[in-house]
Amino acid sequence: MTTIYYVGYGAAHPGDFLYDFPEGHDFWLLILTHTPAEIWVQGSVKEYPAHCAVLFRPGQKIWYRACVEQFVNDWVRFDTDESYLTETTLPLGVPLPLIDPGYFSRLFQLLATEHFFQYDYRELSIDYLLRLMFHKLLEAARETDRQPDEHQLLELRKRIHNNPGFAWSVPVMAESVHLSPSYLQALYKSAFGVSCMEDVIQSRVRLAKERLLYGSQRIADIATLCGYRNVEHFSRQFRQIAGCTPRAFRSSAGAAAEQT
Repeated sequence: MTTIYYVGYGAAHPGDFLYDFPEGHDFWLLILTHTPAEIWVQGSVKEYPAHCAVLFRPGQKIWYRACVEQFVNDWVRFDTDESYLTETTLPLGVPLPLIDPGYFSRLFQLLATEHFFQYDYRELSIDYLLRLMFHKLLEAARETDRQPDEHQLLELRKRIHNNPGFAWSVPVMAESVHLSPSYLQALYKSAFGVSCMEDVIQSRVRLAKERLLYGSQRIADIATLCGYRNVEHFSRQFRQIAGCTPRAFRSSAGAAAEQT
């Protein structure tokens, strides 16, 4: 069982903020930094970048402070007898850079909501959220070879997948993450194994397949929705990815449905 004592997110502290507990607490503490911070780790103080998570066990020395004008963090204080926490292989008291800090911070927000309000499945929801949070921490601990600006690339990729019909181009994408077009293309391919424009095309074709399978829109309207100015270009790229034309894809899907 896990007991949450307090959970907060987006807390802003002044530039002279210092959190100093030489003997630690009698509970677990997990923090997520949104801004750079100086943190005591294994006998010395070092400055760490924003978007790091740190887990402190009960009785472990805790020392961190702001190193910019404002320090912002999320945190949760809890006690537990769950083995996935008490026997965790995570490095304790060591900052873990997060590839997707926005996702992680949203878990803190959901955890706070479940903690402060008496919903019917409160305890079960808290347990699921904590397990998900620690799975993400384990992923972060195993990711030792990080690309520069990787969290910005991930945010860009999420925007592409959520809105493939946008007028994406390499210059537009590069400007959104404040990188040069050539540097963006190299980083993106290294991080995800696909070029940024290939990712756009694949996302558009996925959306097109969804609309062809489960909608009644005309193919020309689907092409426009997916970001194409003409049906011929849409059909050509669709065939390159799917192996058939949009019309043939829709027909084959309809025929398969009739046979089931």
